[in-house]
Amino acid sequence: MMRLALPDHWVWDSWMTDDGTDYHLFFLRASRALQDRERRHYRATIGHATSPDGEQWTLTADALAPSDGPAFDDLATWTGSVVRDTGGLWSMFYTGVSRAENGLKQRIGRATSPDLLTWTKDPDLVLEADGRWYERLGEGTWPDEAWRDPYVFEHAGQWHMLITARANTGDPEGRAVVGHATSDDLNHWHIQPPLSAPAGFGEMEVLQVHDVQGKPVLVFSCAPKNARVTAEHSAGTWIAEGQSLLGPWKVTDAKNVDTADLYAVQMRQARDGNWMTWGFNSDGPQFGTISSSSYLPPTATESSTPTT
Repeated sequence: MMRLALPDHWVWDSWMTDDGTDYHLFFLRASRALQDRERRHYRATIGHATSPDGEQWTLTADALAPSDGPAFDDLATWTGSVVRDTGGLWSMFYTGVSRAENGLKQRIGRATSPDLLTWTKDPDLVLEADGRWYERLGEGTWPDEAWRDPYVFEHAGQWHMLITARANTGDPEGRAVVGHATSDDLNHWHIQPPLSAPAGFGEMEVLQVHDVQGKPVLVFSCAPKNARVTAEHSAGTWIAEGQSLLGPWKVTDAKNVDTADLYAVQMRQARDGNWMTWGFNSDGPQFGTISSSSYLPPTATESSTPTT
């Protein structure tokens, strides 16, 4: 049973990678001395813990903290993902917000590491939303510019990045789309049109895609209060089926699944082929801890049992 709780910090959005020996969990963290948990967003750093089995975790030094200003990430560092290139270098793509825009404009950056422990930010790689397709700050009713939570994966010989974004047309309260960028080498990225159309969600957070028993699925988070579609559960976890890892997905038919009070739920296939699912406790006395979820897509239960 996965559980990560820090007595002096809240922890929330998280992502994982595997170096073959240990699982590495990266997560957002902020001091509980802030008292008001809503203040945590603009105080976030990226924490790091390791585990040989995905259950018992050992805390290590933080992976990333805000840069000295002026910089796109001089206020807070937010959610991302980690991948490894063919040469063995690890890249963490992450979200940054700056003091210059009072944290309201989101951009994506990268840091690299040879060992997942010591990270060096790349000053030359900063990705911004392209106004040809995506809503920019002040262009809609949303309070900030959504361009965050980069999820990077390799598919058909190319690197792809899925991004929490909003279209620049449609109902302002339901413009969330799957933002998209591509790269041949992880160094040079090209912003592409979104991979989905607005489907009634105000935001589609912590996007990820997986092939579960041959069926491509898109997993994302959206609190029911921010959705113009009916939610069957109070949890903000949604899953949509697709034709490939690049869609199209049936976002209009996305299913709201029961993950109790866990939000920003993630999935990962473990070394033994079983699926791990986890998220952070978003309500109640356990708020600000990372825990495992009992939810698995139906196709994953056909030949797998949960190990988390």
